[in-house]
Amino acid sequence: MKRTRLKAKDFNKELEQAAYSVKFSKKDSIERIEDKDNNLKIISVNKVPAFFYYEERLIPTIKFLHTKPEFLKTVTVDMGAIKFVVSGADIMRPGIMEYNQLITEGEIIAIIDERNKMVICVGISLLDASVIKEQEKGKSVKNIHYVGDEIWKFS
Repeated sequence: MKRTRLKAKDFNKELEQAAYSVKFSKKDSIERIEDKDNNLKIISVNKVPAFFYYEERLIPTIKFLHTKPEFLKTVTVDMGAIKFVVSGADIMRPGIMEYNQLITEGEIIAIIDERNKMVICVGISLLDASVIKEQEKGKSVKNIHYVGDEIWKFS
């Protein structure tokens, strides 16, 4: 595993380019960790995995989203969908209870469970909200990070 310390100002520029509205200070300990065995690149902030790279895109982790739940737009899934989502399955339209009306295709979004309102998955919307509204079946969100996966287990 390769660890590289990052300056807050450099990482803040990267966050700005990704259109994320969060900034870190000089006091924060920021590291880029590369695990070549699992082909993972993770950004750790104060020893907590906060972001990872997926197809060259900077994505917030579930652990980061638990500290900043308003960071991404959300889709709420019913309790019956959870066991599939936390096994890596994509989010299907029948399991969606609620969704942010401003979601656009290709946008990074958080998936939350209906009972606890906790983030259980980070995904990429496959459709605009207006299309999801009309959709009766099929995939709506691609699951790219879920509770229990390699990124979740990373410490």
